[in-house]
Amino acid sequence: MEPKLFGQMAISLLLGLLIGLQRERADRTIGGIRTYPLIAAFGTLSGWLAVDYGGWIVAAGLIALSALLFISNYILARDGKHDSGQTSEVAALLLYGIGAYLVVGEPAVAVALGGAIAVLLHLKDPLHAFANRIGERDLAAIMQFVLITLVVLPVLPDRSFGPYDTLNPFHIWLMVVLIVGIGLVGYVAYKLFGAREGAVLGGVIGGLVSSTATTASYARRAAKSPASAALAALVIMIASAIVYARLITEVSVVARGQVGAMLPPLVVMLVASIVIAAVLYFSTRDHHAPMVEQGNPADLRLAMTFAGVYAIVSFVVAAVKTEFGVQALYPVALIAGLTDVDAITLSSSRLVAQGRLEPGIAWRVILVSSLSNLVFKAGMVAVIGGRGLLRFVLPAFGAVLIVGTCVLMWWPKGLSF
Repeated sequence: MEPKLFGQMAISLLLGLLIGLQRERADRTIGGIRTYPLIAAFGTLSGWLAVDYGGWIVAAGLIALSALLFISNYILARDGKHDSGQTSEVAALLLYGIGAYLVVGEPAVAVALGGAIAVLLHLKDPLHAFANRIGERDLAAIMQFVLITLVVLPVLPDRSFGPYDTLNPFHIWLMVVLIVGIGLVGYVAYKLFGAREGAVLGGVIGGLVSSTATTASYARRAAKSPASAALAALVIMIASAIVYARLITEVSVVARGQVGAMLPPLVVMLVASIVIAAVLYFSTRDHHAPMVEQGNPADLRLAMTFAGVYAIVSFVVAAVKTEFGVQALYPVALIAGLTDVDAITLSSSRLVAQGRLEPGIAWRVILVSSLSNLVFKAGMVAVIGGRGLLRFVLPAFGAVLIVGTCVLMWWPKGLSF
């Protein structure tokens, strides 16, 4: 038992040092790099004693610590040095609880919680800036995501309906949560970093939220200001490259057991797209441009629309495969990719996870859909952005299409990792 006890105390002290270091630099009204390790050790010691003498010891220790914090705040308030914030006090109480939990719980959970607390404490200024920057519309986006995830999803039935057993309400909405979650990450990043960051960040966030919307936005911008065509092309190319990162994430989540067979071709496309974007980056002198305002990815109408598109695509993919064979999936991918790559990616990956579609066919369907989407965006650039923008975008998209065609034609059969 002794090595285990020493390990528990070591973890407790290290977490206390981590949080104490942060508090030492930010706020020393309660304690710093020495006080917080002692609080963590006090929690662990209380946990040890509680094993033999009862849980009341942990409760008594918590009361004693609370009393010490109250007295400390009272003295500071009397001297006019008290800060109305309670962050340090709450951190101290949480740290005591983590120290006690280490005795009976999983060390990994305690370490993760302690690390999360330290990060939250350290990100004070960015989080306050984010809270001040968001408006009612942004708060509504977050609340709508909570509604989509925590209210709607749990009440949906987890069983298949209809022909071909493809319409599972729970799984359909789970895919909505995944897509909206990815988009919300980009939306939050936009709000955190603002419109003052460079084209690279604009392209990355645009790809996370919607590469098609980003293409349309920057094409309109290039049409109004032809001098910005090269920079707009860079943002569009980066956003299109991030699409493959999205697809890789979606496949990894939905078809976890087949990532070795499905991901390598998509990784090749991601790397090739990044290289092409890098060439554009170094050929563009001015790498800074304000990001285009991003739409709300958690909008309930958009979520319902995607759910409908995903359900239809899932049904069509299953029906076409059953009735006409896997070769007929490629025309479906070409058509589906014109509007939404995510739906056919998720539906194909779901069939792979169920053992109803070969991984080698699935990644080809996904890749065909992504190339179809690229052609659609090139047409959008030609119509909205004009020749000036198309002059930069066409060679970049053409190179991606060539790489994709080569991967489709000459990828070694059965190659997986």
